[in-house]
Amino acid sequence: MPTTLSTIRSRVRQDLNDEDAANQRWTDGDLDRHIAQAVRELSIEVPRQRKSTLATTSGSRDVDLSALADRLSVEAVEWPMGTYPATYVRFQVWIDTLTLLTDGAPDGTNAAIYWHQLHTLDASSSTLPAWAEDLVAVGAEAYAGLEWASYAINRANVGEDVAARYRRDAEARLQQFQAALRRLGHRGSLRTSSLYRPAGRRPSQSTDWGP
Repeated sequence: MPTTLSTIRSRVRQDLNDEDAANQRWTDGDLDRHIAQAVRELSIEVPRQRKSTLATTSGSRDVDLSALADRLSVEAVEWPMGTYPATYVRFQVWIDTLTLLTDGAPDGTNAAIYWHQLHTLDASSSTLPAWAEDLVAVGAEAYAGLEWASYAINRANVGEDVAARYRRDAEARLQQFQAALRRLGHRGSLRTSSLYRPAGRRPSQSTDWGP
């Protein structure tokens, strides 16, 4: 069975001992929000790697990126396509427009865009790698526990010791989650930097004002 949002939510409920449907501390909506936050934070450190072919416009160096949904960054641009070794060119990105910093304007041929995207986790599908599912669950559990502890701290029918225990447990989970993200992000940056070696200086995400 494919992993879906409900799969991760059930895992989170189980780890938080919140499986009693008649007496749940968190609604599905609450847990889904915490899961989404964990997915986003993981995506920033270990994004989904994508390659898309976009058409250039003859006589223009600008390429429209609006079709690249949930885009985090553009890592490299190959133009023209089909050469060996591949030709990677310098570029800049402003909002949804990528500008090729090339000597000559494109002629309408396609460019390959290598980019990073947020992972998705919804009711029917997931782009998370299998190894990341438990990590996302840990992050969601941490955020859920912190939220509940903050809510419960001043409630007479809960007790300070219970709220404090939830906070300690949540903070431990959060430390585990963040430590794993730091390790994964370091490996990811090394892997990404070695994938593409554009001609000349490294591709820029902003305008080069200096010489």
